[in-house]
Formats: sequence, structure tokens, C-alpha cells
Amino acid sequence: MKFEERTLSTEQIFTGKVISMQVDEVELPDGKIAKRELVKHPGAVAIIAITANRKLVLVEQFRKALERTILEIPAGKIEPGEEPQLTAIRELEEETGYRANSFKYLQSFSTSPGFADEIIHLYIAEDLEVVENPAAGDEDEFIHVVEVTIEEAEEMIANERIYDAKTVVAVWYAKSL
Repeated sequence: MKFEERTLSTEQIFTGKVISMQVDEVELPDGKIAKRELVKHPGAVAIIAITANRKLVLVEQFRKALERTILEIPAGKIEPGEEPQLTAIRELEEETGYRANSFKYLQSFSTSPGFADEIIHLYIAEDLEVVENPAAGDEDEFIHVVEVTIEEAEEMIANERIYDAKTVVAVWYAKSL
């Protein structure tokens, strides 16, 4: 391949609960040597949940990396051995208290290919029903559920209340439905 970089060595520098980090030494296409700092991630799902009255279900939560609260579509990390659709079904219930009678895969995409291998699998969930006793979410996750119209979501993108790429993509998808 014309632009392929060949890995010469890998040094694991961190292993955490969600991610690991490594530094790879690579040979560039012109033969020179460079270092690549990489974040390894198990993958995630994100769900465009649409209510019967055509509102998007969002979750409001504080994001430490940004030092602020933002609105996002429900999402979560894929557990080892878990199929992405099962993760999406689980996360929708844990984060919003909803279950979907119609669940459909849309597409997968990379979030930050310059330094991370995270892939998000995007689903659409419709024909929602409230779960009487929803599964408990993560103990360190504090979430507030918000339902908005597509127009309200677009305004929230413009004023940066919606600030993450997966949710911006989701609003574009939802607008086309």
C-alpha cells in the first residue's frame, strides 16, 4: 500500500478500565522512522432513539475531558464478547429507561482515526416503550434524560449544547427520516 506504515515495535504505556495506550515505532513509506501514540478502545454503540411523537431521546451528562455538561444520544462501550446490537439494546435501557420494538443498524464510523481505534456502531431505535424496572446504569454515571425535536437539536448544535460528533451525525440522520 502506498501510504502504509509498518510497525517495528509497540510499547504498552497504560491499561485502564476503558482504554489502553501504546506508543508504536513505525517505518514510514519513505523509509524514515516515526512514533505513533495510540489509544486502543473496545468499541462503542450509539443509539438514535425516536419517540412516538418524533422526538430524539438525549442524555445530559458531565464530560470530564471537556469540563462541561453536554447533551448526547445514548451510547456506551461494548463489553468483551458482547455483540454491538446487544450493547445498544442494553445501553438504551440503562441510560434512558426505554426499550425499542424496532431496532436497526445504520452504520459504523471511526471517532478519532489520528490517534484512536474506537469504532462506534450507530443504531436507530423506534417504537419505544418505557421499561417498568430498567436495568441499572454505571454507578459512576449521572444522567438526565431529555427529549427534543429535530429543530431543537439543530439549535443545540448551533449553540454547542450538542457538541460531540456522534450526536451531530445522529441529528443529521434523524432529519433525513
